[in-house]
Formats: sequence, structure tokens, C-alpha cells
Amino acid sequence: MTEQEQQILAQIKVVLVDLFELDEEDIVPQARLYEDLDIDSIDAVDLLIDLKKSTDVTVTPEQFSEVRTIQDVIDVFTALSAKK
Repeated sequence: MTEQEQQILAQIKVVLVDLFELDEEDIVPQARLYEDLDIDSIDAVDLLIDLKKSTDVTVTPEQFSEVRTIQDVIDVFTALSAKK
């Protein structure tokens, strides 16, 4: 995992712990948002909004619609950060 990916993962952990009171040790790249972390589509939008604030990267709902795992979130934000 690159340094940028580690930073994004750290930001994801902060958001998920703060917003959804998840245990940080459960937030790993292979964790599935819906099945493992019990995040529904509305929660996913909240996650997206908070990550946008902390990363200054804008993700459209269409780009986020394919996200299923924490690693998918990392990949989307990493790819979009590279385009900036």
C-alpha cells in the first residue's frame, strides 16, 4: 500500500469511527461496506461527503456506485487524487 493509500485509509477510519461508531480494527481494506460494516446507501453518501471534505477530492455518485469494499473507496480516491 502506498503512502497516499495509507493516508486515505486513515481518513476513512476517522470518518467511520466518528460517524458510525465502528471499531477501527474492523476497518480493513478487504472489509465490505454493506455486509461487514453494516453501512447502507445513505451512510455511504455521508462517508463520501466527509471524505470529500478531508481529501478535497470530488467523487460523483456514479463513481462511488461501484464501491463495495474499503479498498474500493481507497482506489477511487487515489485515482481521483492523481487527476488533480
